[in-house]
Amino acid sequence: MVKLIHLVLILLCTKAFSQGTDPRRQFSYKIKEQLKEYSLNADNAYELKDYERGAFLFDSLVKHVVVNSYMDNFKFKKLSGRTVYFHDYEKPVFLMTYASWCTPGNGEIPALNKVVEQYHPYIDFVILFWNTKAQVKAVAKEYHPKMDVVYIDETENIHDHVIISMKHSLGFPTSFFISSDKQILDVRRGVLHPYSEEYEVSYSLNYDAFLKGIALLFTKEEAPYPESLLGQN
Repeated sequence: MVKLIHLVLILLCTKAFSQGTDPRRQFSYKIKEQLKEYSLNADNAYELKDYERGAFLFDSLVKHVVVNSYMDNFKFKKLSGRTVYFHDYEKPVFLMTYASWCTPGNGEIPALNKVVEQYHPYIDFVILFWNTKAQVKAVAKEYHPKMDVVYIDETENIHDHVIISMKHSLGFPTSFFISSDKQILDVRRGVLHPYSEEYEVSYSLNYDAFLKGIALLFTKEEAPYPESLLGQN
């Protein structure tokens, strides 16, 4: 019996070690090093209405700091009330962060739902709202049933450094494309177009943007490309 317990402990320790990530490679650690300077420069750019400079700063932060870091095992809640940890997801993850008061373009949600319908067998789709449960429940019905709608109520998580890093550095809506080993392959902001843009144009722009991000996940996992992804990325 003692030998069996020792064997179980060894296996558990081996698994934990193999899944461990150097804290210095985690998203929250890496972005914390740059957050103060980035926020100051970005705020200055937007105050001057220098949107090109603001976009450049965001792209630089993503390329040189965020990409290739590993997403922390932060926690959030489902509408059922159950607490979930990010590392509970075993597939590659398409994570979108949002707030219920954001107004998506008229083709964004239908495009996202179409992508979820096509690729949910291979990818976990998660949309994370920075809202209360009641606020999220009011908008959750708009999303595909295979989209995992979760939320973080900051009044309950005011000391969580991962939340501060994710929300207050990259803003929202933002899409994270994350491999099965939790490495961040890319981060992209939502498609920008006039809110009054025609539905067909909005749908096409968003759908193409989502597909390009998803193509990265298949490349990382060395999985066969679905035919619909050929030519993307």
